[in-house]
Amino acid sequence: MTLHFDATEYAARQSRAHAAMKDAGLDALLMFAPESQFWICGYDTFGFAMFQCLVLTSQGDLHLLTRMPDLRQAELTSTLPRDHIHIWEERHDSNPATDLARLLADLGVAGRIGYESATAGLTDHNGQLLRVALPGLVPASDLIRDLRRDKSKAEIAMHRRAAALSDDALDAGLAATGAGAFEGDILAAMQGAVFKGGGDYAGNEFIIGSGPGALLCRYYSGRRHLDARDQLTLEWSGAYARYHAAMMRTIIIGAPSEAQIRMHAVTEEALLACEAAIRPGAPMGDVHAAHCRVFDKAGFGHARLQACGYGMGAIYNPIWVDFPMFTAGNPLTMRENQVFFLHMILMDSDAGLAMTLGHSVLVTATGCERLSRHDTALLTR
Repeated sequence: MTLHFDATEYAARQSRAHAAMKDAGLDALLMFAPESQFWICGYDTFGFAMFQCLVLTSQGDLHLLTRMPDLRQAELTSTLPRDHIHIWEERHDSNPATDLARLLADLGVAGRIGYESATAGLTDHNGQLLRVALPGLVPASDLIRDLRRDKSKAEIAMHRRAAALSDDALDAGLAATGAGAFEGDILAAMQGAVFKGGGDYAGNEFIIGSGPGALLCRYYSGRRHLDARDQLTLEWSGAYARYHAAMMRTIIIGAPSEAQIRMHAVTEEALLACEAAIRPGAPMGDVHAAHCRVFDKAGFGHARLQACGYGMGAIYNPIWVDFPMFTAGNPLTMRENQVFFLHMILMDSDAGLAMTLGHSVLVTATGCERLSRHDTALLTR
């Protein structure tokens, strides 16, 4: 078995999930989110792109319904015994939701059944089939997600490993960066550093953009060579046992202009203000307000985004965002041992300039701790 945590850790998670399910007045929970499945029993696959469901019963048992290609995947990566792994029959007219209904009947599952719908693990098409086969399901997308937000000591260790890989990737990327450098070589160096360190693919592609593309904060296809004077925006994350610790930087090629130096100074001030707003019991909206206050006062309200970070965890494609996000007025309170990614982003289309600065932090008893070993100085090459 390829498990990243010991039996005690998984038993504790399953106990917490069972208790939370009971507290929510549910008799069973249907987990479609791959993050939930990985967290509660270690099951690790991209098979969530097809129909699969992990059932938590009122007795606290776990049963998986999946496709045949994931049978051995579940045997190797999860705590599930073989007789708790069930295969739905694939035909040209298959309806796996009816297979799930039959499985629940065989298991004696009845009453109020919760299910996860806010996930890439349940498409709209499959969700419609599910609600026809099992009418009366109760939305419960936040039940496991809320439990996952509070990290155990073992999980924090994974985040630290991921942060070290993020740092290694930055070191490798910087070594490959300079006038005339090819973006593909920079990406290869960064991703290679993660793999050489024992890490995984991240929950989405590493983001790279130079020249006008430095103002984008999404991956796109196509590569270019850096000019003698240029700007390069990178957003990436090391991933270890699926746990993430994202980072973001804009690197200046050649001598930085006064405008770029000022933009960096403001992003650094905003990052410090956001870190100061993080403490147990404080609402996430306070962090966003700190971000806006610094940027708006400096005259960059037109160039900032509407969010300044989000949760980090063991996350799957298509994005490494582990909700919730730092957005205006978010009342959700932060708690000790949660992990967040803070990103300060200025995209000034009028000036054609970008400046970004970001890293991941751990919420402590009194504030937050940076997980990166890198400082926040302006990077030039």
